[in-house]
Amino acid sequence: MADLTCTTPFVLYPLLVIILFFYSLNHRNGFLSSVVDDDPSCHLSVSSPESVLSSFRLFSLRSSSSSCLTTLNNSSSSEVTVVEEVDEAAERIEEGLAMARAAIKKAGEVDLRHRRDRRNGSDSGFASNGSIYLNDFAFHQSHREMEKRFKIWTYREGEAPLFHKGPLNDIYAIEGHFMDEIENGKSPFAAASPEEATVFYIPVGIVNIIRFVYRPYISYSRDRLQNIVKDYISLVSDRYPYWNRSRGADHFFLSCHDWAPDVSAVDPELYKHFIRALCNANASEGFTPMRDVSIPEIKIKFGKLGLTHNGEPPQKRKLLAFFAGGSHGEVRKVLFKHWKGKDKQVLVHEYLPKNMNYTKLMDQAKFCLCPSGWEVASPRIVESLYSGCVPVIIADSYVLPFSDVLNWKTFSVHIPVSKIPEIKKILEAISEEEYLEMQRRVLEVRKHFVVNRPSKAYDMLHMIMHSIWLRRLNVRIPLS
Repeated sequence: MADLTCTTPFVLYPLLVIILFFYSLNHRNGFLSSVVDDDPSCHLSVSSPESVLSSFRLFSLRSSSSSCLTTLNNSSSSEVTVVEEVDEAAERIEEGLAMARAAIKKAGEVDLRHRRDRRNGSDSGFASNGSIYLNDFAFHQSHREMEKRFKIWTYREGEAPLFHKGPLNDIYAIEGHFMDEIENGKSPFAAASPEEATVFYIPVGIVNIIRFVYRPYISYSRDRLQNIVKDYISLVSDRYPYWNRSRGADHFFLSCHDWAPDVSAVDPELYKHFIRALCNANASEGFTPMRDVSIPEIKIKFGKLGLTHNGEPPQKRKLLAFFAGGSHGEVRKVLFKHWKGKDKQVLVHEYLPKNMNYTKLMDQAKFCLCPSGWEVASPRIVESLYSGCVPVIIADSYVLPFSDVLNWKTFSVHIPVSKIPEIKKILEAISEEEYLEMQRRVLEVRKHFVVNRPSKAYDMLHMIMHSIWLRRLNVRIPLS
Protein backbone atom coordinates (compact mmCIF):
# COMPACT_ATOMS: atom_id res chain seq x y z
CA MET A 1 0.00 0.00 0.00
CA ALA A 2 2.88 2.35 0.71
CA ASP A 3 4.17 1.88 -2.82
CA LEU A 4 0.71 2.47 -4.29
CA THR A 5 0.24 5.65 -2.26
CA CYS A 6 3.56 7.03 -3.31
CA THR A 7 3.27 6.28 -6.98
CA THR A 8 -0.34 7.10 -7.78
CA PRO A 9 -1.53 10.14 -5.76
CA PHE A 10 -2.70 12.02 -8.82
CA VAL A 11 -5.04 9.13 -9.69
CA LEU A 12 -6.33 8.41 -6.20
CA TYR A 13 -7.12 11.93 -4.97
CA PRO A 14 -9.71 12.83 -7.63
CA LEU A 15 -11.32 9.36 -7.43
CA LEU A 16 -11.55 9.43 -3.63
CA VAL A 17 -13.03 12.92 -3.62
CA ILE A 18 -15.63 12.08 -6.26
CA ILE A 19 -16.63 8.88 -4.42
CA LEU A 20 -16.86 10.80 -1.13
CA PHE A 21 -18.96 13.56 -2.66
CA PHE A 22 -21.54 11.26 -4.23
CA TYR A 23 -21.62 8.96 -1.21
CA SER A 24 -22.55 11.87 1.02
CA LEU A 25 -25.43 12.86 -1.26
CA ASN A 26 -26.69 9.71 -2.99
CA HIS A 27 -29.27 8.90 -0.32
CA ARG A 28 -31.08 12.21 -0.89
CA ASN A 29 -33.96 12.64 -3.27
CA GLY A 30 -34.12 15.14 -6.10
CA PHE A 31 -30.36 15.58 -6.39
CA LEU A 32 -30.58 17.61 -9.58
CA SER A 33 -34.09 19.00 -9.13
CA SER A 34 -35.03 22.62 -9.78
CA VAL A 35 -34.13 24.89 -6.87
CA VAL A 36 -36.49 27.78 -7.31
CA ASP A 37 -40.23 27.29 -7.16
CA ASP A 38 -41.58 28.35 -10.54
CA ASP A 39 -45.12 28.80 -9.25
CA PRO A 40 -46.01 32.40 -10.17
CA SER A 41 -47.93 32.75 -6.91
CA CYS A 42 -44.64 32.54 -5.02
CA HIS A 43 -42.67 35.63 -5.93
CA LEU A 44 -40.75 38.55 -4.50
CA SER A 45 -42.46 41.90 -4.24
CA VAL A 46 -41.25 45.22 -2.87
CA SER A 47 -42.94 46.76 0.12
CA SER A 48 -43.06 50.42 1.00
CA PRO A 49 -41.89 50.72 4.64
CA GLU A 50 -38.59 52.43 5.29
CA SER A 51 -35.69 50.07 5.80
CA VAL A 52 -34.09 49.96 9.23
CA LEU A 53 -30.74 49.78 7.47
CA SER A 54 -31.09 53.38 6.45
CA SER A 55 -29.84 53.97 10.00
CA PHE A 56 -26.43 52.93 8.64
CA ARG A 57 -24.87 55.30 6.12
CA LEU A 58 -23.46 53.41 3.14
CA PHE A 59 -22.56 53.71 -0.51
CA SER A 60 -24.71 54.76 -3.44
CA LEU A 61 -26.38 51.54 -4.54
CA ARG A 62 -28.76 50.40 -7.25
CA SER A 63 -32.45 51.10 -6.75
CA SER A 64 -34.64 48.68 -4.85
CA SER A 65 -36.65 47.97 -7.96
CA SER A 66 -33.68 46.16 -9.50
CA SER A 67 -33.00 43.83 -6.58
CA CYS A 68 -34.78 41.96 -3.83
CA LEU A 69 -32.68 43.67 -1.14
CA THR A 70 -32.95 47.24 -0.07
CA THR A 71 -30.53 50.05 -0.73
CA LEU A 72 -28.84 50.38 2.63
CA ASN A 73 -28.26 54.13 2.66
CA ASN A 74 -31.49 55.38 1.16
CA SER A 75 -34.13 56.57 3.61
CA SER A 76 -36.88 55.95 1.06
CA SER A 77 -35.64 52.46 0.17
CA SER A 78 -37.74 49.34 0.64
CA GLU A 79 -37.37 45.92 2.15
CA VAL A 80 -37.93 42.54 0.57
CA THR A 81 -41.28 40.91 1.11
CA VAL A 82 -41.54 37.19 0.39
CA VAL A 83 -45.13 36.29 -0.45
CA GLU A 84 -45.80 32.82 0.88
CA GLU A 85 -47.55 31.17 3.80
CA VAL A 86 -45.38 30.84 6.87
CA ASP A 87 -45.63 28.70 9.97
CA GLU A 88 -45.82 29.85 13.55
CA ALA A 89 -42.06 29.59 14.08
CA ALA A 90 -41.43 31.88 11.12
CA GLU A 91 -44.02 34.30 12.47
CA ARG A 92 -42.22 34.48 15.82
CA ILE A 93 -38.91 35.13 14.07
CA GLU A 94 -40.40 37.87 11.91
CA GLU A 95 -42.05 39.50 14.92
CA GLY A 96 -38.70 39.51 16.72
CA LEU A 97 -36.94 40.99 13.69
CA ALA A 98 -39.60 43.69 13.44
CA MET A 99 -38.92 44.64 17.07
CA ALA A 100 -35.18 44.72 16.33
CA ARG A 101 -35.71 47.00 13.32
CA ALA A 102 -37.76 49.41 15.42
CA ALA A 103 -35.16 49.48 18.22
CA ILE A 104 -32.28 50.07 15.80
CA LYS A 105 -34.16 52.82 13.97
CA LYS A 106 -34.92 54.55 17.26
CA ALA A 107 -31.27 54.32 18.33
CA GLY A 108 -30.18 55.75 15.00
CA GLU A 109 -32.44 58.75 15.49
CA VAL A 110 -30.86 59.32 18.94
CA ASP A 111 -27.43 59.30 17.30
CA LEU A 112 -28.51 61.90 14.77
CA ARG A 113 -29.79 64.15 17.56
CA HIS A 114 -26.48 63.86 19.40
CA ARG A 115 -24.60 64.73 16.22
CA ARG A 116 -26.74 67.85 15.84
CA ASP A 117 -26.04 68.70 19.50
CA ARG A 118 -22.30 68.42 18.89
CA ARG A 119 -22.54 70.70 15.90
CA ASN A 120 -24.48 73.17 18.06
CA GLY A 121 -21.90 72.99 20.85
CA SER A 122 -23.88 70.88 23.34
CA ASP A 123 -21.83 67.67 23.19
CA SER A 124 -23.40 64.67 24.95
CA GLY A 125 -20.01 63.04 25.44
CA PHE A 126 -21.01 59.65 23.97
CA ALA A 127 -18.90 59.76 20.83
CA SER A 128 -16.32 62.20 19.60
CA ASN A 129 -16.42 63.99 16.30
CA GLY A 130 -14.93 61.78 13.62
CA SER A 131 -16.14 58.57 15.27
CA ILE A 132 -14.95 55.30 13.76
CA TYR A 133 -18.65 54.42 13.38
CA LEU A 134 -21.11 55.75 10.84
CA ASN A 135 -23.84 55.69 13.48
CA ASP A 136 -22.66 54.80 16.99
CA PHE A 137 -26.01 54.27 18.66
CA ALA A 138 -27.56 52.32 15.79
CA PHE A 139 -24.57 49.97 15.56
CA HIS A 140 -24.41 49.18 19.26
CA GLN A 141 -28.17 48.65 19.43
CA SER A 142 -28.02 46.43 16.35
CA HIS A 143 -25.24 44.36 17.91
CA ARG A 144 -27.31 43.91 21.07
CA GLU A 145 -30.32 42.86 19.01
CA MET A 146 -28.13 40.40 17.10
CA GLU A 147 -26.92 38.81 20.33
CA LYS A 148 -30.54 38.33 21.40
CA ARG A 149 -32.12 37.13 18.16
CA PHE A 150 -29.61 35.99 15.55
CA LYS A 151 -29.52 32.22 14.96
CA ILE A 152 -27.65 30.35 12.22
CA TRP A 153 -28.77 26.93 11.03
CA THR A 154 -26.04 24.95 9.27
CA TYR A 155 -27.33 22.33 6.86
CA ARG A 156 -26.13 18.88 7.93
CA GLU A 157 -25.82 17.35 4.45
CA GLY A 158 -22.39 16.56 3.05
CA GLU A 159 -19.18 15.19 4.51
CA ALA A 160 -15.73 16.63 5.17
CA PRO A 161 -13.44 17.64 3.60
CA LEU A 162 -15.64 19.18 0.88
CA PHE A 163 -18.26 20.32 3.38
CA HIS A 164 -18.17 21.40 7.03
CA LYS A 165 -14.38 21.84 7.01
CA GLY A 166 -12.06 24.70 6.09
CA PRO A 167 -8.48 25.85 6.70
CA LEU A 168 -7.55 27.29 10.08
CA ASN A 169 -4.22 28.79 9.02
CA ASP A 170 -2.75 30.96 6.30
CA ILE A 171 -4.46 33.37 3.92
CA TYR A 172 -7.88 31.64 3.67
CA ALA A 173 -8.16 30.81 7.38
CA ILE A 174 -11.23 32.92 8.10
CA GLU A 175 -13.35 30.40 6.16
CA GLY A 176 -12.35 27.55 8.47
CA HIS A 177 -12.56 29.57 11.69
CA PHE A 178 -16.06 30.82 10.91
CA MET A 179 -17.21 27.32 9.98
CA ASP A 180 -15.70 25.77 13.09
CA GLU A 181 -17.06 28.54 15.34
CA ILE A 182 -20.62 27.94 14.17
CA GLU A 183 -20.44 24.13 13.97
CA ASN A 184 -18.47 23.22 17.11
CA GLY A 185 -21.61 23.12 19.26
CA LYS A 186 -20.57 25.98 21.54
CA SER A 187 -21.65 29.11 19.71
CA PRO A 188 -24.70 30.94 21.10
CA PHE A 189 -25.51 31.90 17.50
CA ALA A 190 -25.96 28.28 16.36
CA ALA A 191 -29.63 27.39 15.96
CA ALA A 192 -30.80 24.20 17.69
CA SER A 193 -33.22 23.55 14.84
CA PRO A 194 -34.00 25.12 11.46
CA GLU A 195 -37.32 26.38 12.80
CA GLU A 196 -35.54 28.88 15.06
CA ALA A 197 -33.04 30.00 12.43
CA THR A 198 -32.89 33.55 11.13
CA VAL A 199 -30.35 32.57 8.45
CA PHE A 200 -29.21 29.32 6.84
CA TYR A 201 -25.54 28.48 6.25
CA ILE A 202 -24.46 26.55 3.16
CA PRO A 203 -21.32 24.87 4.62
CA VAL A 204 -19.32 24.36 1.44
CA GLY A 205 -15.56 24.29 1.90
CA ILE A 206 -14.50 26.29 -1.14
CA VAL A 207 -10.80 26.00 -0.31
CA ASN A 208 -10.99 22.23 0.18
CA ILE A 209 -13.05 21.71 -2.96
CA ILE A 210 -10.31 23.44 -4.94
CA ARG A 211 -7.60 21.62 -3.02
CA PHE A 212 -8.95 18.10 -3.53
CA VAL A 213 -11.23 18.15 -6.57
CA TYR A 214 -8.78 20.14 -8.68
CA ARG A 215 -5.74 17.99 -7.85
CA PRO A 216 -3.80 17.74 -10.07
CA TYR A 217 -4.34 21.20 -11.57
CA ILE A 218 -4.97 20.39 -15.20
CA SER A 219 -7.74 22.97 -15.63
CA TYR A 220 -8.69 26.22 -13.96
CA SER A 221 -12.26 26.05 -15.22
CA ARG A 222 -14.69 26.84 -12.42
CA ASP A 223 -17.33 24.36 -13.59
CA ARG A 224 -16.54 21.61 -11.06
CA LEU A 225 -16.66 24.05 -8.16
CA GLN A 226 -19.85 25.62 -9.48
CA ASN A 227 -21.56 22.28 -9.98
CA ILE A 228 -20.77 21.02 -6.48
CA VAL A 229 -22.24 24.12 -4.82
CA LYS A 230 -25.25 24.23 -7.14
CA ASP A 231 -25.99 20.54 -6.57
CA TYR A 232 -25.77 21.05 -2.82
CA ILE A 233 -28.30 23.88 -2.97
CA SER A 234 -30.51 21.74 -5.21
CA LEU A 235 -30.41 18.97 -2.61
CA VAL A 236 -31.32 21.10 0.43
CA SER A 237 -33.93 23.13 -1.45
CA ASP A 238 -35.64 19.92 -2.56
CA ARG A 239 -35.53 18.38 0.90
CA TYR A 240 -36.50 21.45 2.98
CA PRO A 241 -38.80 24.45 2.43
CA TYR A 242 -36.41 27.20 3.55
CA TRP A 243 -34.59 28.09 0.33
CA ASN A 244 -37.74 28.25 -1.77
CA ARG A 245 -39.55 30.25 0.91
CA SER A 246 -37.14 33.17 0.47
CA ARG A 247 -35.49 32.24 -2.82
CA GLY A 248 -32.23 32.06 -0.93
CA ALA A 249 -32.39 35.60 0.49
CA ASP A 250 -31.81 34.28 4.04
CA HIS A 251 -29.08 31.83 2.97
CA PHE A 252 -25.34 32.47 2.77
CA PHE A 253 -21.93 30.98 2.26
CA LEU A 254 -18.53 32.36 3.27
CA SER A 255 -15.12 32.07 1.64
CA CYS A 256 -11.92 34.04 1.23
CA HIS A 257 -10.70 32.15 -1.84
CA ASP A 258 -10.25 34.15 -5.05
CA TRP A 259 -12.54 31.73 -6.90
CA ALA A 260 -15.46 32.07 -4.47
CA PRO A 261 -17.22 34.92 -6.35
CA ASP A 262 -17.30 32.75 -9.48
CA VAL A 263 -19.58 30.20 -7.80
CA SER A 264 -22.65 32.27 -8.63
CA ALA A 265 -21.65 33.03 -12.23
CA VAL A 266 -23.02 29.73 -13.50
CA ASP A 267 -26.64 30.61 -12.62
CA PRO A 268 -27.23 34.29 -11.79
CA GLU A 269 -30.98 33.77 -11.34
CA LEU A 270 -30.47 31.05 -8.74
CA TYR A 271 -28.08 33.24 -6.72
CA LYS A 272 -29.93 36.51 -7.31
CA HIS A 273 -30.83 36.97 -3.64
CA PHE A 274 -28.21 34.70 -2.03
CA ILE A 275 -25.80 36.31 0.46
CA ARG A 276 -22.14 35.81 -0.45
CA ALA A 277 -19.62 36.61 2.31
CA LEU A 278 -16.38 37.23 0.41
CA CYS A 279 -12.89 38.66 0.82
CA ASN A 280 -12.78 39.42 -2.90
CA ALA A 281 -15.39 42.17 -2.61
CA ASN A 282 -14.95 43.79 -6.01
CA ALA A 283 -17.90 45.97 -7.01
CA SER A 284 -16.75 45.96 -10.64
CA GLU A 285 -17.03 42.15 -10.74
CA GLY A 286 -20.55 41.68 -9.43
CA PHE A 287 -20.17 42.19 -5.68
CA THR A 288 -23.38 43.85 -4.50
CA PRO A 289 -23.00 45.61 -1.12
CA MET A 290 -26.69 45.60 -0.26
CA ARG A 291 -26.79 41.81 -0.59
CA ASP A 292 -23.21 40.53 -0.22
CA VAL A 293 -20.87 40.81 2.76
CA SER A 294 -17.25 41.96 2.57
CA ILE A 295 -15.01 40.11 5.03
CA PRO A 296 -11.41 40.95 5.95
CA GLU A 297 -8.54 38.99 4.48
CA ILE A 298 -6.25 37.87 7.28
CA LYS A 299 -3.20 35.62 7.32
CA ILE A 300 -3.23 33.45 10.43
CA LYS A 301 0.03 31.71 11.25
CA PHE A 302 0.07 28.11 12.42
CA GLY A 303 -0.99 27.87 16.03
CA LYS A 304 -1.60 31.59 16.37
CA LEU A 305 -4.52 33.96 16.07
CA GLY A 306 -4.16 37.63 15.24
CA LEU A 307 -2.14 39.51 17.82
CA THR A 308 -2.13 43.30 18.05
CA HIS A 309 0.78 45.32 19.29
CA ASN A 310 1.34 49.05 19.47
CA GLY A 311 4.64 49.31 17.63
CA GLU A 312 6.41 52.62 17.98
CA PRO A 313 4.42 55.51 19.48
CA PRO A 314 3.19 57.85 16.73
CA GLN A 315 5.68 60.64 17.58
CA LYS A 316 8.59 58.22 16.98
CA ARG A 317 7.38 56.88 13.64
CA LYS A 318 9.85 58.59 11.31
CA LEU A 319 9.16 56.56 8.16
CA LEU A 320 6.39 58.15 6.08
CA ALA A 321 5.19 55.02 4.24
CA PHE A 322 6.17 51.36 3.81
CA PHE A 323 5.33 48.39 1.61
CA ALA A 324 6.98 45.06 0.84
CA GLY A 325 5.43 42.28 -1.19
CA GLY A 326 5.43 40.30 -4.40
CA SER A 327 4.58 41.70 -7.81
CA HIS A 328 1.09 40.26 -7.87
CA GLY A 329 -1.32 42.00 -10.22
CA GLU A 330 -1.30 45.23 -12.20
CA VAL A 331 -1.69 47.60 -9.24
CA ARG A 332 1.57 46.48 -7.65
CA LYS A 333 3.40 46.73 -10.96
CA VAL A 334 2.39 50.39 -11.14
CA LEU A 335 3.45 50.90 -7.52
CA PHE A 336 6.88 49.36 -8.15
CA LYS A 337 7.35 51.38 -11.33
CA HIS A 338 6.98 54.67 -9.45
CA TRP A 339 8.31 53.91 -5.97
CA LYS A 340 10.41 50.74 -5.73
CA GLY A 341 13.78 51.76 -4.30
CA LYS A 342 13.27 55.41 -5.27
CA ASP A 343 12.52 57.22 -2.01
CA LYS A 344 13.80 56.75 1.53
CA GLN A 345 10.56 58.12 3.03
CA VAL A 346 8.24 56.03 0.84
CA LEU A 347 10.00 52.72 1.33
CA VAL A 348 8.78 50.21 -1.26
CA HIS A 349 10.37 46.78 -1.67
CA GLU A 350 9.38 43.78 -3.73
CA TYR A 351 11.25 41.49 -1.39
CA LEU A 352 12.94 42.72 1.76
CA PRO A 353 16.70 42.30 2.22
CA LYS A 354 17.55 39.74 4.91
CA ASN A 355 18.75 42.45 7.29
CA MET A 356 15.32 44.16 7.36
CA ASN A 357 12.30 43.04 9.41
CA TYR A 358 8.83 43.35 7.90
CA THR A 359 6.88 43.79 11.14
CA LYS A 360 9.38 46.25 12.61
CA LEU A 361 9.18 48.42 9.51
CA MET A 362 5.39 48.50 9.79
CA ASP A 363 5.83 49.44 13.45
CA GLN A 364 8.08 52.35 12.45
CA ALA A 365 5.93 53.70 9.60
CA LYS A 366 3.17 56.29 9.88
CA PHE A 367 1.34 54.91 6.86
CA CYS A 368 1.36 51.35 5.50
CA LEU A 369 0.61 50.94 1.80
CA CYS A 370 -2.01 48.27 1.08
CA PRO A 371 -2.20 47.81 -2.71
CA SER A 372 -4.42 45.20 -4.33
CA GLY A 373 -2.74 41.99 -5.44
CA TRP A 374 -4.30 39.57 -7.86
CA GLU A 375 -7.61 40.57 -6.27
CA VAL A 376 -8.79 43.74 -4.53
CA ALA A 377 -8.44 42.51 -0.94
CA SER A 378 -5.14 42.47 0.92
CA PRO A 379 -4.14 41.03 4.32
CA ARG A 380 -1.93 44.10 4.78
CA ILE A 381 -4.92 46.14 5.87
CA VAL A 382 -5.35 43.97 8.97
CA GLU A 383 -1.57 43.77 9.45
CA SER A 384 -1.42 47.58 9.39
CA LEU A 385 -4.12 47.87 12.03
CA TYR A 386 -2.34 45.29 14.21
CA SER A 387 0.87 47.38 14.03
CA GLY A 388 -0.86 50.67 14.80
CA CYS A 389 -0.03 51.88 11.29
CA VAL A 390 -2.59 53.91 9.30
CA PRO A 391 -3.55 51.80 6.25
CA VAL A 392 -3.33 53.40 2.82
CA ILE A 393 -5.73 51.45 0.61
CA ILE A 394 -4.67 51.47 -3.03
CA ALA A 395 -7.51 49.80 -4.91
CA ASP A 396 -10.40 50.62 -7.17
CA SER A 397 -13.91 49.18 -6.69
CA TYR A 398 -13.02 47.55 -3.36
CA VAL A 399 -15.95 47.42 -0.95
CA LEU A 400 -14.20 47.56 2.42
CA PRO A 401 -15.11 45.14 5.24
CA PHE A 402 -17.79 46.27 7.68
CA SER A 403 -18.44 49.42 5.64
CA ASP A 404 -22.05 49.21 6.77
CA VAL A 405 -21.01 50.39 10.25
CA LEU A 406 -17.37 51.59 10.14
CA ASN A 407 -16.37 55.03 8.90
CA TRP A 408 -13.16 54.07 7.12
CA LYS A 409 -12.34 57.67 6.26
CA THR A 410 -11.55 58.39 9.90
CA PHE A 411 -8.77 55.78 10.26
CA SER A 412 -7.46 55.06 6.76
CA VAL A 413 -6.43 56.78 3.52
CA HIS A 414 -7.78 55.75 0.15
CA ILE A 415 -5.66 56.46 -2.93
CA PRO A 416 -7.05 55.52 -6.36
CA VAL A 417 -4.74 53.52 -8.59
CA SER A 418 -4.49 56.48 -10.96
CA LYS A 419 -2.97 58.57 -8.13
CA ILE A 420 -0.12 56.17 -7.29
CA PRO A 421 2.51 58.65 -8.62
CA GLU A 422 1.20 61.18 -6.07
CA ILE A 423 1.44 58.97 -2.97
CA LYS A 424 4.08 61.05 -1.22
CA LYS A 425 2.38 64.35 -2.03
CA ILE A 426 -0.97 63.05 -0.72
CA LEU A 427 0.48 61.69 2.53
CA GLU A 428 2.65 64.73 3.23
CA ALA A 429 -0.46 66.91 2.86
CA ILE A 430 -1.97 65.21 5.94
CA SER A 431 -1.14 67.41 8.92
CA GLU A 432 0.49 66.02 12.06
CA GLU A 433 -2.71 66.68 14.00
CA GLU A 434 -4.80 64.77 11.45
CA TYR A 435 -2.34 61.88 11.44
CA LEU A 436 -2.32 61.60 15.24
CA GLU A 437 -6.12 61.49 15.29
CA MET A 438 -6.21 58.81 12.57
CA GLN A 439 -3.60 56.74 14.38
CA ARG A 440 -5.59 56.96 17.60
CA ARG A 441 -8.64 55.65 15.75
CA VAL A 442 -6.58 52.79 14.28
CA LEU A 443 -5.91 51.61 17.84
CA GLU A 444 -9.61 52.00 18.61
CA VAL A 445 -10.97 50.14 15.57
CA ARG A 446 -8.62 47.19 15.42
CA LYS A 447 -10.55 45.23 18.07
CA HIS A 448 -13.05 44.57 15.27
CA PHE A 449 -10.34 42.81 13.23
CA VAL A 450 -9.07 40.38 15.86
CA VAL A 451 -10.05 36.70 15.65
CA ASN A 452 -10.87 35.14 19.02
CA ARG A 453 -11.80 31.53 19.67
CA PRO A 454 -14.36 31.36 21.04
CA SER A 455 -15.57 34.56 19.45
CA LYS A 456 -16.08 37.63 21.63
CA ALA A 457 -18.41 40.60 21.33
CA TYR A 458 -17.33 43.04 18.61
CA ASP A 459 -14.39 40.93 17.36
CA MET A 460 -13.94 39.90 13.72
CA LEU A 461 -16.23 36.86 13.79
CA HIS A 462 -18.93 38.86 15.56
CA MET A 463 -18.54 41.65 12.99
CA ILE A 464 -18.92 39.19 10.12
CA MET A 465 -22.06 37.78 11.72
CA HIS A 466 -23.34 41.32 12.26
CA SER A 467 -22.89 42.09 8.56
CA ILE A 468 -24.93 38.98 7.70
CA TRP A 469 -27.48 39.96 10.36
CA LEU A 470 -27.98 43.33 8.69
CA ARG A 471 -28.71 41.69 5.32
CA ARG A 472 -31.22 39.38 7.03
CA LEU A 473 -32.92 42.37 8.67
CA ASN A 474 -33.66 43.61 5.19
CA VAL A 475 -35.66 40.51 4.27
CA ARG A 476 -39.22 40.22 5.56
CA ILE A 477 -41.66 37.32 5.33
CA PRO A 478 -45.23 38.63 5.79
CA LEU A 479 -47.21 37.29 8.71
CA SER A 480 -50.37 36.80 6.69
